[in-house]
Amino acid sequence: MQAQENKFELLKGDKVLWSVILLISFFSVFPVYSASSNLEYIVNSGTTTSHLIKHTIFVVVGLIFMRGVGLVKYEYIGKLSSILLVATVLLLGFTTFSGQTIDGASASRWLKIPGTAISFQPSSFAYLMLIIYLCRYLTKKIKRERLPLENIVFIFLPVILVFGLVAKDNGSTALMILMVSLLVMMIGQLDRKYIFGFLGIASAAIGIFMFLALKTELISNNRVHTWMSRVETFTKKENQIEDEVDKAKNYQVMQAKAAIVHGGIAGMGPGKSALKQMLPQSASDFIFAIIVEEYGFVGAAVLIALYLIMMIRIVMIASKMPAFFGSLLVLSLGTMIFIQLSVNIAVAVNLIPVTGQPLPLISYGGTSMLVTYVQLGIILNVSSRIQVFDEEGLGKKQSIEEINDIA
Repeated sequence: MQAQENKFELLKGDKVLWSVILLISFFSVFPVYSASSNLEYIVNSGTTTSHLIKHTIFVVVGLIFMRGVGLVKYEYIGKLSSILLVATVLLLGFTTFSGQTIDGASASRWLKIPGTAISFQPSSFAYLMLIIYLCRYLTKKIKRERLPLENIVFIFLPVILVFGLVAKDNGSTALMILMVSLLVMMIGQLDRKYIFGFLGIASAAIGIFMFLALKTELISNNRVHTWMSRVETFTKKENQIEDEVDKAKNYQVMQAKAAIVHGGIAGMGPGKSALKQMLPQSASDFIFAIIVEEYGFVGAAVLIALYLIMMIRIVMIASKMPAFFGSLLVLSLGTMIFIQLSVNIAVAVNLIPVTGQPLPLISYGGTSMLVTYVQLGIILNVSSRIQVFDEEGLGKKQSIEEINDIA
């Protein structure tokens, strides 16, 4: 009877992680509602109310997705990952050459669902499926020695393929794909010679892509010049930025820094940001600056503390999971979230060049938010299975290979 009750438990999995997710999701409504006035009055897109409703719908749908993922055993998700990876790569390839732009962006990252007004970014889903696939491959029959050709075809090739398709329109995400994939290989105990081999192949892939993008017409409408320009502007000191072009490039960063300084210790108060109308992407890429301005360093510290609790719980879940696939999967998905979080905040405080990565669970926008909820849903799924493994006597001393063959 108890097992049946647990099966239909609403908040299934780690309760602390659930609490943190719900708190951040609830909080996200306030800064998005405030910052979306920029979209209404500056971009002339919708109203603050319509954006609030849209964001709230994405939060609710995301929470439903997160809970829905918990209804499927994570082992089955692993088994389906190769098929889903192929499907998302095909969508990604189609989008790369036939996708649409949104809000004047020069990158064709979005794919519109026929017959609807709904658009999404296949790159986010391809990135997620790639990491799940790598976790599955690295832990399946872990004791067996694989041939070099197997690792090249089934590890390196998928990563480089997804990187190449994403890099044309989203350089920061492409680099994150390489970085997280490398970390998964390291945590997944791939032989060092293959890790060094991957570093070599990845470096060569980046070099070839840059050459083709800059010196040929094979990769049209790429954003390599935009990335180089952002890095160039970032490396210049403020007193070196004199011409109007450089000032325009540095405008977002300057406004974000001004918002953070304006917020001070206690902040201006919810909805009272003075710079949200002047800061482009204030509801998405630079929403952390608006949060600091309205809620101060105290509010930002509380938010960061919630993210840290989330990361700590993820590490704890991974450490308690006896099945290597489940443990690696949790650490890998947690790494994806942590890197995205770090990049967003680092951009807002001008530690790295502007990238365009959203703040997890908070930034306005649909695809990235839904993918984050799915990631957290899988993590909660794994956490709910820890007790099952313990009850069945599958402790860490048992054959890891036997446990992983379940996946």
